Amino acid sequence: MEQSSSKQVPSGRRREKDLLGEAWVPAEAYYGIQTQRARENFDLSGVRLSLFSQLIKALALVKMACAKANNRLGLLDDSKADAIEAAGRMLLDGRYHDQFIVDMIQGGAGTSTNMNANEVLANIGLEYLGYQRGEYAHLHPNNDVNMSQSTNDAYPTAVRLAIVLKHGELVQALASLRDAFAAKSEEFADIIKMGRTQLQDAVPMTLGQEFRSFASTLGEDIERIAGLSDLLKEVNLGGTAIGTGINTDPEYAQLAVGYLSQLSGFEFKRASDLVEASSDMGAFVLFSGMLKRLAVKLSKIANDLRMLSMGPRCGLNEINLPPQQPGSSIMPGKINPVIPEAVNQVAYQVIGNDIAITLAAEAGQLQLNAMEPLIAYNVLESIRMLTQAMDMFRNRCVRGITANAEVCQAMVDRSIGIITAVNPYIGYENATRIAKQALESGRGVLELIREEGLMSEAELNEVLKPANMIRPRRRTTASPVPSVPEPVQDLVPAGQ
Repeated sequence: MEQSSSKQVPSGRRREKDLLGEAWVPAEAYYGIQTQRARENFDLSGVRLSLFSQLIKALALVKMACAKANNRLGLLDDSKADAIEAAGRMLLDGRYHDQFIVDMIQGGAGTSTNMNANEVLANIGLEYLGYQRGEYAHLHPNNDVNMSQSTNDAYPTAVRLAIVLKHGELVQALASLRDAFAAKSEEFADIIKMGRTQLQDAVPMTLGQEFRSFASTLGEDIERIAGLSDLLKEVNLGGTAIGTGINTDPEYAQLAVGYLSQLSGFEFKRASDLVEASSDMGAFVLFSGMLKRLAVKLSKIANDLRMLSMGPRCGLNEINLPPQQPGSSIMPGKINPVIPEAVNQVAYQVIGNDIAITLAAEAGQLQLNAMEPLIAYNVLESIRMLTQAMDMFRNRCVRGITANAEVCQAMVDRSIGIITAVNPYIGYENATRIAKQALESGRGVLELIREEGLMSEAELNEVLKPANMIRPRRRTTASPVPSVPEPVQDLVPAGQ
């Protein structure tokens, strides 16, 4: 940063000072000198705080709650408290978010983020009071906006609130995707196909059952994600530097948390042990683990859809994915499953984020975890990417899937796996022998059963009704047909 001892003010700049000395800040900026230093120090991810509007709003709500508590205790006068609240409401309205310029990855356990918020709120508040930006004698970033706070309690509280604010979008996207799969399960309810285990033919099922399983596995996570977000509503606000509450009034913590609940609309509670809560990142690890679980499920579903649609002429081709773009610069007519592929890649990124969160949570030392900015960045980024990926998946893929019913039926008709349906009626040995003969000769399983008279036509028709092959049913026939013995092999070598 450019230093200056001159009293002459460069055009378009204002001079501010901090612990390290004086420096020039852009005159139009609502941030100040500490934000400027952080901007120059941390050019790492290229992702600024401004990308995560919920984090900015959460910071505003925390500062507003603290100002209300300090005002209630007579520590902050009415005019300053009003100015901080007015500035905070402007941030809640989406204004001035471009002034949050610090990189999401930063040293200092989040101090740069906290000071970015303090300085922006102070300068907006100064204008509200009729002063110029930078005239901190009338509303100071540290003395007033950060009163009774430390980065170590204000920042983690804001991160928790940001996740709570953001997670609602994630749950909504998840519920909508689940509903899209559920709708397809109804649409495909009568289409018989072969199920597969270990990529081999298994037993018949319906395409609707397959899509219902996608809906069910996603639906399981809705309540779990919502439940885990409750863990994030326990905050260390009022603990200040290490959880001891130094520089706060005895009533401050309870007041600040109460105002935060009132302003945010979520029921926050003060952690029972503020020292522990200032260093432990366990809630983030659990929540990230749930995001990873969702990512794994989405990736598995995307893999299944890509496999079921493979071909179209030389693969399974049981379903058609809606075409979104040409698939090759050299192969005319080729269409690739680009949407599921993109979902896979988002899932891999979320899994990687979870590893980073795990390592950062483990890296905490003594009374603080200095790696919390990385935790905040990766949790919020995972939520953002998963939300967008699920919306894309639903709108650009799932809704437009169609079924190739004839292909599905043809595979059932020629599958050896259908032998499982008649196994209880002809016996395991007969079923094994018929399956082997069908595999070696290329003939159909049902053709061989009819040829040997193992079941009557009426029995076969009953057993092979689609409705009877895809769910439990009560058996009405007696014991299986006795097996036909295989020819006995001569175990004695010729000539002996």
